[in-house]
Amino acid sequence: MRAAFHPRLINGPFEDPGLYIPFQFHHRALLFDLGDLSPLSNRELLKISHVFVSHTHMDHFIGFDRLLRISLGRDTILHMFGPEGFTDNVAGKLSGYTWNLVADDTHPLEILTTDVGPARMHTTRFLCRKRFQREPRTIEASFEGMLYAEPGFSIRAKLLDHRVPCLGFSLDEQFHINIDTARLERLGLTPGPWLSAFKQAVYEEKPETYELVIPGDDQTATRIYRLGELTDAIACITPGQTITYITDAGYGERNVRRIVALAKGADHLFIEAAFLDADAGIARRKRHLTARRAGSIARKAGVRRLTVFHFSPRYQGMEEQLEAEAQRAFEGR
Repeated sequence: MRAAFHPRLINGPFEDPGLYIPFQFHHRALLFDLGDLSPLSNRELLKISHVFVSHTHMDHFIGFDRLLRISLGRDTILHMFGPEGFTDNVAGKLSGYTWNLVADDTHPLEILTTDVGPARMHTTRFLCRKRFQREPRTIEASFEGMLYAEPGFSIRAKLLDHRVPCLGFSLDEQFHINIDTARLERLGLTPGPWLSAFKQAVYEEKPETYELVIPGDDQTATRIYRLGELTDAIACITPGQTITYITDAGYGERNVRRIVALAKGADHLFIEAAFLDADAGIARRKRHLTARRAGSIARKAGVRRLTVFHFSPRYQGMEEQLEAEAQRAFEGR
């Protein structure tokens, strides 16, 4: 089984937090937090379609400028989500530059920002060709935990407390569509872009009689299959994975309850572990988690895999100690 998403932390555990999730079968990626993006290549940055920002402290937002710079001149829409006030932060970044040379159709970049509050979301548009002036009209929608959804996956979020509102996120894949290459070969079909169209049709729950046109080996002859028969012939459908990302959340009853609900049964939990438990007093003052508490939350949520990150610089050279403390709590030792 080949997973559709392969998440990886952008930086080391003592550096800026951020999670990069590329799609296995598409030229596309999701980004959680906008800290230092220098480890990502321009090619990787150009895959990003949606950015989910926990909050706008510098180590979670300073990478905005690099992503903006590489996106300029591209015919694309960059979707960005953050807590209340996020759009003001983006507008402030954009207003720091002079845009007198972009008022034409060769600069089609569009940025959509969504502020997430306790009950409502507000989406605002910034057009490059209009010098990134904030459009006065916003789109309002209710927020009950579901942040974004499309046929293949969805993103849930919870508001957490870090002395400022801070978002935790979960990516839920709808299901895996695994292609049996041996069956594909027996049917005389060659892998190609048509497979993406096939998977999209399955994700969108098209009727079984929906017809797909598949090119032959010489790219001229074509074959037509109905979606139902092709699914039975070449696909194995299995439950999708859940990936949860939590950073900068104080340890308290409400935060713990919300994190556990968000991460319940996740396949992979990425969670901050800023301090050792011996320094729980410092963690409490700074509204961060200790490694033991991060592991304990992971255990309560029943996640399958735990990765801790966002360690305080005071523990340089003690990475294994932080990881071990979290793992002991996760295993109930």
